[in-house]
Amino acid sequence: MSQSDDKNALVYLLAGFGLGALLGAVAGLLFAPKAGTDTQHEIADRLKELKGKGEEWLAEQKAKKQTAALEAEDSSGA
Repeated sequence: MSQSDDKNALVYLLAGFGLGALLGAVAGLLFAPKAGTDTQHEIADRLKELKGKGEEWLAEQKAKKQTAALEAEDSSGA
């Protein structure tokens, strides 16, 4: 396996864990003995939190990609 394949495998593994955690959290909330509106508000709050974390992660990945591209450009002497 190449280094790129290893990184892709790690990303897929982490995405799988994240998806599993999300589904587990939603299932836990849906089966909790709370009023429906309380559960809806809690789910909405958690989804907003996850969205923020996802956007932050994407921004970090874009910054890493840009940094790597600039380093590659500098090392090639362009």
